[in-house]
Order: sequence, then structure tokens, then C-alpha cells
Amino acid sequence: MSGPSVFGRDVYASRRDVDGVVVAVLRGVTDQRGLYLTELRSRAVSKHAVHELMITKEQADPETTVNHVALIAFFEVENSGVLLVGDQVYWGDTLLGMVAGFNETHMPNHQNICLKAEEIRDGETLDLSVEDKIHFRRG
Repeated sequence: MSGPSVFGRDVYASRRDVDGVVVAVLRGVTDQRGLYLTELRSRAVSKHAVHELMITKEQADPETTVNHVALIAFFEVENSGVLLVGDQVYWGDTLLGMVAGFNETHMPNHQNICLKAEEIRDGETLDLSVEDKIHFRRG
């Protein structure tokens, strides 16, 4: 999926991947999250910032509200960069899902990053551990 466009072209000629490390593993699945994904298709993330990952299998795009989500983890950004809707998110070599959108309910404390996948499991069920690596790759 492409990023924001000007004159029909993606404004990102290139960008680096973003890596992170799990700082807290989460457990839980809810059908009533009410997570509104902002209209923004890209978000800059700063080195050492901590953000939350969650996952859904619902139709999820910018400017939609997602209710069925599994909580995955909080992660610390290891290198600053720009994340886009459609980026692939890996836990080690395992594809967790694709970035569906961003939620700023808890800003400036942390940003919620919602992933879309066919199957959802929380961080505990996935058997994530603190210090595991998270990788965002251009979608």
C-alpha cells in the first residue's frame, strides 16, 4: 500500500525500516474496544519512544472504529522512522500483520498501532517475551 500522495504519487521516495524491542507483553482480547483509527496514514516514531501494538481481523482502515482486538505488546523504538498504513510487522521472522491504522487516545504517553491479520492472538498466547524484536517493513 502506498503512502500519502501528491499529484497521484507516493510522497515517500524511500524510507528506512523501523525496529523495536518488546518492553511489556500484553494479554487479553475484547469485542468492545471502540478503537478509532485516525485519518492519518503515516506517523513518525522517535527513538526510545514506547508504543502499543494490538491486532484485529475486522475491516480496519483509517477513519474506522475497531472493536474486536487482541493486545500484543508495548515496544520501544530502536531507530526513529516513519510508519505507514500497509507496513508489514514482524516478530522475529513471524509476520504478525499489516499496519491498519493509528490511534492517539493515550498520546502523548503512547500511540496505539493497530495491525490487521487473518488470525488474532494476544501477546501472551503468541508466547512473546520481553526483549523480543519487532520489525516494521515497507508494505
